[in-house]
Amino acid sequence: MVIEPKEAETMTAGGLYIPDNAKEKPQQGVVVAVGPGAKDEPMEVKAGETVLYGKYAGTEVTVDGKKYLIVKQSDILAIL
Repeated sequence: MVIEPKEAETMTAGGLYIPDNAKEKPQQGVVVAVGPGAKDEPMEVKAGETVLYGKYAGTEVTVDGKKYLIVKQSDILAIL
């Protein structure tokens, strides 16, 4: 499946700005496209859903200047 990661937070709850080198890698995003799944494990996630995924899951790709993440269904931790 293809996920568009959510942008990292630029400000803390207390109002402090977070520099680029201190930002955490996002672990939440919106599903853009899904495949059919494996024959023994059908796809449970649908396009348009917001999901949480592992910190180092998937492969990052850039298309037309936008960053996307390609992950397997097993890398999805939760559907929000």
